[in-house]
Amino acid sequence: MIDLAAVDALLAVERTGTVHAAARDLGYTPSAVSQQVKRLERDLGARLLDREGRGVVLTAAGRRVVEEGRALREQVESLRARLHDAGARPTGTVRLGSFSTAVRGVVAPLVARVREDVPDLRLVVEEAEPWDAVAAVAAGTLDLALVHHWEGVGLALPPSLRAEELFRDEADVLVHASSPLASRPALTPPDLLDETWVCTPDGTICYEWFCHMFAREPRVPRIDFRCLEFASQVEVVAQGLAVALVPRLGRGPLPSDVVAVPVREPVPTRPVTVVWRATMTDSPAVRYLRERLRSGGTPGGRRPLGIASAPATAPTDEGAR
Repeated sequence: MIDLAAVDALLAVERTGTVHAAARDLGYTPSAVSQQVKRLERDLGARLLDREGRGVVLTAAGRRVVEEGRALREQVESLRARLHDAGARPTGTVRLGSFSTAVRGVVAPLVARVREDVPDLRLVVEEAEPWDAVAAVAAGTLDLALVHHWEGVGLALPPSLRAEELFRDEADVLVHASSPLASRPALTPPDLLDETWVCTPDGTICYEWFCHMFAREPRVPRIDFRCLEFASQVEVVAQGLAVALVPRLGRGPLPSDVVAVPVREPVPTRPVTVVWRATMTDSPAVRYLRERLRSGGTPGGRRPLGIASAPATAPTDEGAR
């Protein structure tokens, strides 16, 4: 009989590249992962891994087991989901990924409601960049995730995943109260070309949107500060050193010397989406969480924190997400 836990171990090795990385991914020790792979080799009568330098590579048999094993895991997961009645009470543990502003604005209220309404359902939350969260859901290390992408900057999903848009978030430009821009009803990219900026680092989705926003302009504005956390960006603006583009989701009150001004042409809008594996669609836990997320994650269906607020609100979460 093939041990599915051993198959999971081999899949993790293939996904991460090393036994040690697979162990971290699965929450096991490297020795435990090695033993699981060796047990699978004994059960199948074939060598699945070869050493290469300090790492390992799959043999031809190992690649075949990974291909078949991945399909087997999907079949088992789908079967487990379908075995429950449509009205079954959600139980067990669900691993939920989320970008940081959604942790504060959506996930924390969601977890509080779940603990009150469904005490047999445990949510384990992991903060992750949207593309990392998508990869983790596809790989099976997360069960579902909240992700975002800016309109005009896509986020590709593999065919094994399903997605549902929950709501749309917008971003404002934060400027110092002494700036002439603070009294403007709205700003456009040409208005901001000569400003000094604080922005998220290269490689983040928010930085990609920053570049997209100025794509039709002759140049990109000067960036003197690169800060991952939105709270740090707010402080840079409060000191009169730069302007910043900051989403509304999960924001708290702004300092008195910082003003949020809406942006137009284009409006910085990011759809917020929940993604899950197609094989988990019938899972009572996943179905319940999707319903809660659609209703805002809180009693009474309140909108996510910051979304219904006026622009004069401030972020406290990390800016790359």
